[in-house]
Amino acid sequence: MSQKSLLTIWVTAARLRTLPLSVAGIVVGNALAIQNEEFCPYAFGGTLLTAIVFQILSNFANDYGDGIKGTDNHERIGPKRVLQQNLLSPKTLLKGIVITAVVGFLLAAATVSIAFEAGETKSVFTFLGLAVVAIVAAYKYTAGKGAYGYHALGDVFVFAFFGLLAVGGSFYLQTKQLDPHIWWFAFAIGGLSTAVLNLNNMRDMQNDTKAGKKTVAAFLGLKSAKTYHSILVLGSITSFMAGLTNIADGWIGYAPLLMVFPLLLQLKSTRKLEIHGAFDGLLKPLALSIFGTSIILLLTQIMGA
Repeated sequence: MSQKSLLTIWVTAARLRTLPLSVAGIVVGNALAIQNEEFCPYAFGGTLLTAIVFQILSNFANDYGDGIKGTDNHERIGPKRVLQQNLLSPKTLLKGIVITAVVGFLLAAATVSIAFEAGETKSVFTFLGLAVVAIVAAYKYTAGKGAYGYHALGDVFVFAFFGLLAVGGSFYLQTKQLDPHIWWFAFAIGGLSTAVLNLNNMRDMQNDTKAGKKTVAAFLGLKSAKTYHSILVLGSITSFMAGLTNIADGWIGYAPLLMVFPLLLQLKSTRKLEIHGAFDGLLKPLALSIFGTSIILLLTQIMGA
């Protein structure tokens, strides 16, 4: 196997299309903190890199867990995974998981050292602890015994990590406090991120059910899963609008609401679909809409600084 083809395999396993969504909450948390006098761009960059590495870790672990359990089989609708195609051995992929986890923790430690002073020991250890929890959660999503993704808990963890922790944690790193209004945005990003997972699970629900993987979508059935999806998207839009009323300074502050229109159009399309494989086409647009919303919010906050 050539070095180039091996690199391509690892890039495939990293699932680059998932990375914009992984940083949306980080961008939002820093956008809300950017007008703080002590805002540190290096901490912002470190948090972004850490989130990206943790997402890649999660993707490797998901490939590994579903691969060795046989969930990724010939009946799977989504993109083919590297273990599923025998492009990497389980042992090699596991080594990649360990290395990525170490890199992620070191990045988290470096970011924490930038964000906090030497005497802020409690905050330092809290965030290092959260980094360890994130690593364990990334692995245990589908890998190992008792993988929570197989017991309809994936939605809870996505909401917590992509929303509450990403927005709240990154805001705290910059400001050393948690303002009440940030939770509107945390709920919104968490809810929309969960909607992405729900789309993924609606796509895979038939094969997941056969493989014994219990997701919320598989538990609800397609019709109720669509209703659940609508609640996630509409609830998130409402939460985001409520958050903007607390921080918007003039009409430009409401510019992120432009992303409501593609979100509603995508929701309309989701409601109409009946073929499971068709949900795959909506994953990327929804993830990019969430990322786009975070970028517009960041730009409006920079303009208001």
